[in-house]
Amino acid sequence: MSSDADHDVCGMSVAIDVVGGKWKLHLMWALSERPQRFGEIRRLLTGVSEKVLAENLRHLESSGVVHREVYPEVPPRVEYSLTTLGAELAVALRPLEEWGDKHRHELLGNLLASAS
Repeated sequence: MSSDADHDVCGMSVAIDVVGGKWKLHLMWALSERPQRFGEIRRLLTGVSEKVLAENLRHLESSGVVHREVYPEVPPRVEYSLTTLGAELAVALRPLEEWGDKHRHELLGNLLASAS
């Protein structure tokens, strides 16, 4: 079954296309509080390269959940923020974060045990 066909079956497929991958959920979290500049996001997300961060921000922007604002200053200032659609998605993701927080120790223990 192709990815397009999956979208006809389940809205989860569309949502995963938007936030799937290692960094997109982290980006949603970083932007959920307030608009952020690229460097601020990079400092918050330890371990992400500039290239990967830029690619993920572009993908979220093309999905319509992130807005990129360029201010006409010298040097130019660029801020990223959640759109209305992105803010709604952040609210939908909050229960997933709460579930992870609630079960963090059990899940990490299970992962460590299975790695042994």
